[in-house]
Amino acid sequence: MTHNTLPRRAAETAERILPHDAGPGRILRAVDRIEQFTGADRVLDVIQRAVLALPLGSARDGLHGRWLGHPLHPVMVQVPLGSWLSAAVLDAVPGQRRAARILIATGLITVAPAAASGWVDWADLHKTQMRVGMVHAVTNLAAVALYSASLTARLRGREAAGRMLGLAGLGAVGVGGALGGHLAYRQASGANHAEAVPHLVSSGWHPIGALADLPEDQPVQREIEGIAVVAVRQGDQTVHVLAERCSHMAGPLAEGALENGCLRCPWHGSVFRLSDGWNVQGPATAPQPVFDTRITGGLVEAKLRTR
Repeated sequence: MTHNTLPRRAAETAERILPHDAGPGRILRAVDRIEQFTGADRVLDVIQRAVLALPLGSARDGLHGRWLGHPLHPVMVQVPLGSWLSAAVLDAVPGQRRAARILIATGLITVAPAAASGWVDWADLHKTQMRVGMVHAVTNLAAVALYSASLTARLRGREAAGRMLGLAGLGAVGVGGALGGHLAYRQASGANHAEAVPHLVSSGWHPIGALADLPEDQPVQREIEGIAVVAVRQGDQTVHVLAERCSHMAGPLAEGALENGCLRCPWHGSVFRLSDGWNVQGPATAPQPVFDTRITGGLVEAKLRTR
């Protein structure tokens, strides 16, 4: 066997498993079908309206995680997931029946606030994300049902059945977690959609346009090095400039409404302060990149502000 035989055979094996011209695998094709399935959209709309109508007040922003700087849901789910996974490990250790029961019960108790934060986030997503999110919720509800049955069986002395139901619940949680990962990483649900702006705009001052061309008290879209920004002129000496795409779901802030020195996104209602880009109301959990401005000879220039 020559020295290059093994690498060649490895490459041939890899080509058989995943050809160079291969498209998405079965899992991705299945999730893509969920994204494009419109059959349940009317039901989703009803549930969305119900969630948005809940009288949560400031608690809604708390559940979104605005105070944390990123969505709260991924943090909250760690407790039930960790409890159930730990229970599965203890099921394999003799003499740990009571501890496994306590862990399963802990997961069942803490899943409610985790689910609440997830539903609040879900109601402010795009439709394709909502479809995946609903299947994610259904698989997690199945996990809750299985773990409830597991705990009931254990308390009745049916340990073997309780363990099997627990493993089934862990499998459902795994599917739900995979769909949650798809939402977060493939569909960018909960991601900061304005994060790239500070990395794409070079330092220094950049022209925005003539002050006379900016209507007063009206957001308009302009560009800095090909990056969309929103400019708001207030009087003859003040121009505010923010990144134009909302950090929540990339909504067009230039189409938003001015409210008490702030700009409200037209898509999901996030509110950003013009003076510093700070998100004063969710669902956005990240502020908008903001630019310092100056007026020179009737021309407006902007420079990215470092926080």
